[in-house]
Amino acid sequence: MRADYTAVRAASLRVLDGEFVSLVGPTGCGKSTLLNLAAGLQAPTEGEVRIFGTPSSGLNASAGYLFQTDALFPWRTALDNVAIGLELRGVVREQARERAREWLQRVGLAAHATKYPHEMSGGMRKRAALAQMLILEPRMLLMDEPFSALDVQTRQLMENELLGLWAQARRCVLFVTHDLEEAIALSNRVVVLSAGPASHPIAEYEVDLPRPRDVQEIAMHPRFVELHRAIWSALKQEVMKAHGHAFL
Repeated sequence: MRADYTAVRAASLRVLDGEFVSLVGPTGCGKSTLLNLAAGLQAPTEGEVRIFGTPSSGLNASAGYLFQTDALFPWRTALDNVAIGLELRGVVREQARERAREWLQRVGLAAHATKYPHEMSGGMRKRAALAQMLILEPRMLLMDEPFSALDVQTRQLMENELLGLWAQARRCVLFVTHDLEEAIALSNRVVVLSAGPASHPIAEYEVDLPRPRDVQEIAMHPRFVELHRAIWSALKQEVMKAHGHAFL
């Protein structure tokens, strides 16, 4: 018989409205599980999830979710992929497409509106997926390693794009990443999770770096280096535990 596996236990996490919070931790520590709980894709076996103060049951209608792999429909153009969420909400097609054009402009894809996903680069597809999510104006953004498959240069461009869009509306963001540099560069707060099973937050760090930020330039700030050293000190022990090594 298969033994039960507890992904997270006694985990308490609060994200304030307008705050950008990143979750970091070893592989298998329950980062995506916490994201799925916030999205309403999973229900907790104990405790509760509250969305803007209200107990949550079922899908979180206030959230937009950006996965590691994009959710673009291969038979729809970039324009129609971005517009589809509004169409499903009953917005007249031409109005939805007009809003979609505005969002393609905002993410730098205005010249690629008629391209299909297979005709776009990875960075372009990720921009389209970001516009597809943001056009619905969610109050909360849930992001599961959205830029991990991109090359370094494209990832930095996308991170700066995200920071710019976030600064305009200051939505609440819960961001999962394995990249500690990415977490520090983007966030107001970084939460470290313990090794699983039964993972839980073990430390959190306020990122008191100036904004606006450029992710490449901010990495050279002395405070960035201090934060990286402190967070890695806590994270390294959990990574070693997850790999079954004694920490020396």
